[in-house]
Amino acid sequence: MAMMGSATCTPISSQIVSFCPLAPSSSSPYFPSCFSPRRQLLLRSRVLVKRLTREQRQRPSSSSLQASVLQVSDSVRWWQRDGGTCFKDIHSTEEFVDALANAGDKLVIVDFYATWCGSCRALYPKLCKLAAAHKDVVFLKVNFAENKSMCKSLNIKVLPFFHFYRGAEGRIDGFSCSLSKLQKLKDAIAQHNTARCSMGPPVGVGNMFATSTNEHATAAR
Repeated sequence: MAMMGSATCTPISSQIVSFCPLAPSSSSPYFPSCFSPRRQLLLRSRVLVKRLTREQRQRPSSSSLQASVLQVSDSVRWWQRDGGTCFKDIHSTEEFVDALANAGDKLVIVDFYATWCGSCRALYPKLCKLAAAHKDVVFLKVNFAENKSMCKSLNIKVLPFFHFYRGAEGRIDGFSCSLSKLQKLKDAIAQHNTARCSMGPPVGVGNMFATSTNEHATAAR
């Protein structure tokens, strides 16, 4: 038998567990029953804090989660995001000519861009929304770095730059546009996406086709 007045150590009783919601599980350390309820509450609180701290250390931090999300998003290049069904990529002069010819009398908007162009990147999500909203308009993308000779023939000197075509025979408009001038692009779509007879004569497709014609004439001689 234990002597009178001596302290004994016993497991946490059910009465103490019901007394404190912070009571540990059955696997937690023993507490001296001689401690006052306030002392026992303090000890249990410390155990709970240590347990929560250990669990938080095992969980991935928000910064690591954000880094993983950015890593996944960076694996998809910005000029390929959300525009797969809205834009057709042009990789050569032949593809460009064929796309204009296949468009018939539809309005064709050509976006000349570069992967390193910050203004092109900022404007691209808005272009995707415009393309989705105008199903009757053909949107083409021309990578400046991959088509330098063609862009030079078309006198593309500023990026992003847009050409408007209506049919395979004529360019009806062309201008540079950034995100701050998005309304200019919207106004041009509203102006040129009308009946063909109301637009007036075409401007022409540019020096590219003129150069091609001269080359054929020289070869024939």
